[in-house]
Amino acid sequence: MKTILLIEDNDAIRENTAEILELTGYSVQTAENGKVGVEKALVHKPDLVICDIMMPVLDGYGVLHIFNKNPQLAGVPFIFLTAKTERADFRKGMELGADDYLTKPFDESELLSAIEGRLNRFQTIGPATLRPDYNLQQEGLDPFLDDARQVGNLQSLSADRKVHAVRKKQFVYTEGDEPTRLFFIKSGKVKTIRTNADGKEFITGLYNAGDFFGYLALLENTEYTDSAVTLEDTELLYIPEADFRQLLLANPEVSQQFIKLLAGRVGEREQQLLGMAYSSLRRRVADTLLRLHEQQPDAVIQLSRDDLAAMIGTATESLIRTLSEFKQDGLIEIMTTGGIRILQPDKLRRANW
Repeated sequence: MKTILLIEDNDAIRENTAEILELTGYSVQTAENGKVGVEKALVHKPDLVICDIMMPVLDGYGVLHIFNKNPQLAGVPFIFLTAKTERADFRKGMELGADDYLTKPFDESELLSAIEGRLNRFQTIGPATLRPDYNLQQEGLDPFLDDARQVGNLQSLSADRKVHAVRKKQFVYTEGDEPTRLFFIKSGKVKTIRTNADGKEFITGLYNAGDFFGYLALLENTEYTDSAVTLEDTELLYIPEADFRQLLLANPEVSQQFIKLLAGRVGEREQQLLGMAYSSLRRRVADTLLRLHEQQPDAVIQLSRDDLAAMIGTATESLIRTLSEFKQDGLIEIMTTGGIRILQPDKLRRANW
């Protein structure tokens, strides 16, 4: 039986909520203020805490601070209760490391759903551990950031994960801008480009859902050396520079996992540049098509010929000629929409050009 610690100074709310939880099958401890709540938690560690924010003696922020600093209590799932008039204050609690919040008055289903969700998540992942890998494309960024905050005790890791919608062909940042955040693609596509003195564009990276971009300038503490442009309507999450540095520096386990999530793109970029320097045009086109195919094996490659040529580092006319040769050889199919489907990836990979 799971034990829930309910810390609430309002007698009626405390008693009614405790009754609902007990009827649902939970063991409930109650406390009328934060000090009493911490004392009870130290005697019997709860599986989850529900805590009011505004209380006498010791408020909810103080309770959460003590939980985070005490090795015996750190990592316990923590849900804040806040009145509607105090709703603006919940952000502070989330930044301190709270897992969720409920606005009073709340209904029974809302309360039980929040509890069940947090207990299930905590039980699946376990206290103070990171999973061996994260599928950012399917799951998004939240699971990793939630786990990183608990494992690394990163209470100040931003809880504001607002999705920013950016229309197609819009600049996310431009060459020469000062970096202030890391970008994560929730959905859509983004290209990073450099332009030479003649105005010719070279694509330095292509990023899809589940990818980070914009981190090299943050790592090097320099201005952006390229520009980022959306290829289609895109949803982005912004990770402030302070959070980025916490993920890199605050905890070895978190930093290793975070670097692992970034490293694949660094290796891909190095491979792309080596190929441009030493490979024939046909080899470069083949490698680029294969790289795009591996990112989305069942999907048609939908890139304009200009963008694809810029990514490879060749003239558009040369690209079109090479694609026609691949089509004649039965290696690819060119759709009526202009999309490209890889028909024989193994033969394309083994060809010695």
